[in-house]
Amino acid sequence: MTISVSLVLLYGLILFFLLRGKSLGYGSAFIAVMFGFFLASTSAAGPVNELTTAVINAIPDL
Repeated sequence: MTISVSLVLLYGLILFFLLRGKSLGYGSAFIAVMFGFFLASTSAAGPVNELTTAVINAIPDL
């Protein structure tokens, strides 16, 4: 668990700077996939899924 949280922070930080520097490419796509993969294995996965479900359910009401 500690290792996956550390990797989430590392990949999130790298992805932040890649997006901020507008240097997007295959490397950025790999970092984004790895960030999502490790984020899914943390305790943040539940709230992210709930938020996504709430947004999807709210779209028809607009």
